Amino acid sequence: MTSTSLDPTTARFGIGQPVRRVEDRRFVMGRGRYVDDISLRHEAFAAVVRASSANARLQRVEVSAARSAPGVLAVLTGDDVLADGLAGLTAAAMPEDLGAPPGHRTFRPILATGRVRFAGEGIAFVVAETAADAADAAELVEVDYEPLGHVTDPLSAATPGAPQVHEDCPNGNRAWVLAFGDAEATAAAFESAPHVVSLRLENTRLTANPIEPRAALGEFDPARGTFMLYSSTQNPHGVRQQVAGLLKIPETSLRVVGPDVGGGFGMKADSYPEDALVCWASRRVGRPVKWVATRSESLLSDTGGRDQVVDGELALDERGKILAIRAHALHAVGAYIAPAGLVPSIFSSRFLPGAYDISTMHVVTEGMFTNTSPIGPYRGAGRPEAAYVTERLLDEAAQALGLDAVEIRRRNLIRPEDLPYETPTHFSYDSGDFPRVLERCAAEADWEGFPRRRAESEARGLRRGRGVAYYIEQGGVFNDRMELRFDPGGTVTVVAGTFSHGQGHETTYAQLVSEWLGVPFEQIRFVQGDTDMVPFGRGTVAARSSMIGGSALRRAADAVIERARPMAAELLEAAVEDVEFADRQFRVVGTRQGLSMMEVARAFYFPMGITDSFGVGLEGSGTWSTTPPNFPNGCHICEVEVDVGTGDVAVVAYTVVDDVGIVINPLICEGQVHGGLAQGLGQALLEHAAYDRDSGQLSSGTLGDYGMPRSKLMPPLRSLFEEIPCTTNPLGVKGVGEGATIGAPPAVMNAVLDALRPLGVAHLDMPATPDRIWAALAAAATAGAAGVQA
Repeated sequence: MTSTSLDPTTARFGIGQPVRRVEDRRFVMGRGRYVDDISLRHEAFAAVVRASSANARLQRVEVSAARSAPGVLAVLTGDDVLADGLAGLTAAAMPEDLGAPPGHRTFRPILATGRVRFAGEGIAFVVAETAADAADAAELVEVDYEPLGHVTDPLSAATPGAPQVHEDCPNGNRAWVLAFGDAEATAAAFESAPHVVSLRLENTRLTANPIEPRAALGEFDPARGTFMLYSSTQNPHGVRQQVAGLLKIPETSLRVVGPDVGGGFGMKADSYPEDALVCWASRRVGRPVKWVATRSESLLSDTGGRDQVVDGELALDERGKILAIRAHALHAVGAYIAPAGLVPSIFSSRFLPGAYDISTMHVVTEGMFTNTSPIGPYRGAGRPEAAYVTERLLDEAAQALGLDAVEIRRRNLIRPEDLPYETPTHFSYDSGDFPRVLERCAAEADWEGFPRRRAESEARGLRRGRGVAYYIEQGGVFNDRMELRFDPGGTVTVVAGTFSHGQGHETTYAQLVSEWLGVPFEQIRFVQGDTDMVPFGRGTVAARSSMIGGSALRRAADAVIERARPMAAELLEAAVEDVEFADRQFRVVGTRQGLSMMEVARAFYFPMGITDSFGVGLEGSGTWSTTPPNFPNGCHICEVEVDVGTGDVAVVAYTVVDDVGIVINPLICEGQVHGGLAQGLGQALLEHAAYDRDSGQLSSGTLGDYGMPRSKLMPPLRSLFEEIPCTTNPLGVKGVGEGATIGAPPAVMNAVLDALRPLGVAHLDMPATPDRIWAALAAAATAGAAGVQA
């Protein structure tokens, strides 16, 4: 063996380098491979017949005309589901599983049987030769309903005597009641506090609207008795577990493949009835079956996000120091509890104290059944709801005490010398410098220069406002597994239990491996999303992949080094204890003689001789858990201009400073901030998945009715990072994927109210659409005129 010097270009692709995403090449060339791009031999197509009533008994489902329609292969109903003994979709965890008082578990049928509980619930599944045939036949299915009363928002659901979504629920429409903190101590703090501010806030229902709608393609192999499912999912192994449970088959009888996925945002983290329906229908008709949602169908049936009404209070002393915080929230869960439906309720409660020094608190969250599609995690999953309450209350307190919005936060943020810090909701913040991040954001945004900019805007007839918000969240949940496998040529494959659907894992994991093992970046292959090729995984949600996937990959790399060390010693004709792996090569301590990892890997595939002693093949695996977690945090400062004549809002300046620990790839991190900000701005200013109270129908069922953010809404953005390493994982990383979606809504709404408050507008709920703002200004003007007359 000859010694090898390290390729100097390797360092260009290591940790901290702004490497362009390698996966983007195929996407910009139109070479992405999504579920709808996959065609199987003799493929059939499916359409779902969906309920037009929000809450009703099914009197009759007549399918004979549909079954005789051209091209139709099968029309399946709830009766067929019962006949085949299929299971219902249920929650992965309920409060009682976590030691809390029990909630009311639901089982969502994959097709309704006797009752529908939301407009859009599946009633029949039509399979035909073409998608057009299936859609035409679906129109021929006749359904007679016996309408029942309905509730479509959490406040209505909590009203005494409201129509009950599940008659067997012992607590009306309450799916669960969660509580954190000390009620008595909090009440005492409020009783004696010099200042108390309170708000009722609505966090409106949203829908994820990924660019690729949900899609599923199932195939049954009668010779082997196994199923194949292609699904647009964030979590292939989770889908396998859930669909196998629905079909009542072993997980080994189902292979799930997640190809390229055009966005998920938490909405695609769980399985849906259609995942099971295409597999079941394939077994029934003997052909592969594909279903792809239309955009309106997605708006109607995807799990939604947020949908919370909360009464929040803040108690403060004379200097503006927070003495206690209290909240009572009603959080919709929809008609059925989604597999991860508990998550938003938990995190919206636990993160209420935020990054502030608050030791006294009490929060109660009631999960409310409503006659809507289920609520589940949507980018941030409870953290945005928590930050919205606390940050809106802080601005209210600043107004009441005559304090600057930055100053009141400065007085209450946890100091770095107080870390690690135990919150009353049982988090332990390990690292950070929250005041430093706040001060840098204020400086970069030129906080002190705002009066000049406000005057310039007013000279142009516009009202200018500024808002600030500080967020903190938990990056990552659960555990995961990663593998590294070298091939006989010395190149390596990353086998990922996480699942990239826009996060750039193919690039960032290769950066890590190149840094640690010295393998050239272009010789690192990436495999994910196939349950037959990846032994285990939990997918990608909750900003988990950098910390959990990256740390597991670090352990896998260490395992590779330890397995390769004896082989390297043999090749270098040295004792094992005299060989080290340093500067990305094996070498004898004290010498320059060395071998690259690739050279050692090739030796593991010699056909005889040396492999008799060391075995064939070089690979390693590693696992990592979110216990203890990491806590990304950051500060947002927003400036807006409001046209009081039209109510139109323009976001004219935006500054973000994030502490995401060690930055693996600054380009990708900044991209995550941009994407999260777009969704946060959309929530604050445009988006609302609205239901008509009288009919229970979705009134925002097209993109003509559901306001989506567009490029013109995006402001000039300054995105900066404070790299304060996390102390609880070997990479020092913190999550980056969700922070902007958490910080943006309160920052924007605080800015809008700052612009409107001089005109008498004291409160406004999201979304701050032009018509809402115009109405608020008109109401304030009327109230002001009445006050003058009085």
